[in-house]
Amino acid sequence: VQLQASGGGLVQAGGSLTLSCAASGLTFTYYDMGWFRQAPGKEREFVAAINWSGGGTYYVDSLKGRFTISRDNAKNTVALQMNSLKPEDTAVYFCAAKYKTGSGWYNKALYAYWGQGTQVTVSS
Repeated sequence: VQLQASGGGLVQAGGSLTLSCAASGLTFTYYDMGWFRQAPGKEREFVAAINWSGGGTYYVDSLKGRFTISRDNAKNTVALQMNSLKPEDTAVYFCAAKYKTGSGWYNKALYAYWGQGTQVTVSS
């Protein structure tokens, strides 16, 4: 199984970025997908998740309205659209996959597969 995240970079505060994660080696529709992030010196934290069909999305409350998760099951990809970025959004962003269970979106321990991470840096 491979999850390849891309799309990170340097952006000014207020700007936007879209991260993408391409999955291979798994039956994509068997998995819920999530995005997590880890800032220097901090724990990896949940950002957003989407269920296997794309019909359910889940966000950490503090990011609702700024970030949007989506998936394309025909292309085995999941995306994270990030708007109105703030310096505190600076982190390495990871995509992850967990077997579809209908719950546990926020629990990183339930995610079996992880991408390598992509750096997002927001300058003030």
